[in-house]
Amino acid sequence: MNFLSTDTEYASKPLKVFRVITLILSFLGLYLLLRVLYVGDEQIEMGAAVGDFGPVSSFVSLAIGILLLITVITLYFAFRDIFRDKKTLRKSLLAIGLFLGFFLIAFLISSGEETPMKDNQVLSATGSRMVETGLKLFFILVFVAFGSMIWGGISRLFKPSGNA
Repeated sequence: MNFLSTDTEYASKPLKVFRVITLILSFLGLYLLLRVLYVGDEQIEMGAAVGDFGPVSSFVSLAIGILLLITVITLYFAFRDIFRDKKTLRKSLLAIGLFLGFFLIAFLISSGEETPMKDNQVLSATGSRMVETGLKLFFILVFVAFGSMIWGGISRLFKPSGNA
């Protein structure tokens, strides 16, 4: 069974456990899908009219659980790999620090004022300031990305070629 094979260098114990969990959740999802299909649309609609969502709610709960599990697994492996190498950790902390610095700059140059919305509600001054901060942060990051692309292209032009 290649799915659980241990001959690859990446087949660590946590990875094997996650593979088994993935296999179990796949079969559970298939079972719940077949259950929804077996019950049929009319039965589900009649149940929903009285507040009973039956197999659909189980399917949605499984999807939410899988999303949470995938998030946890992704964060686990990302942080594990980041903390294994000091150079990677330093680069990650630098990137996070730069992002927080750009956020702080965007926050400081933003202002907020109460804004009426379409549904007769009012967006608070703090909410308005956070929206403006998000927009300004987006534009700052676009400017930084554009600048780094230009810098990379220009520096490549003046770099001596190794093909001589």
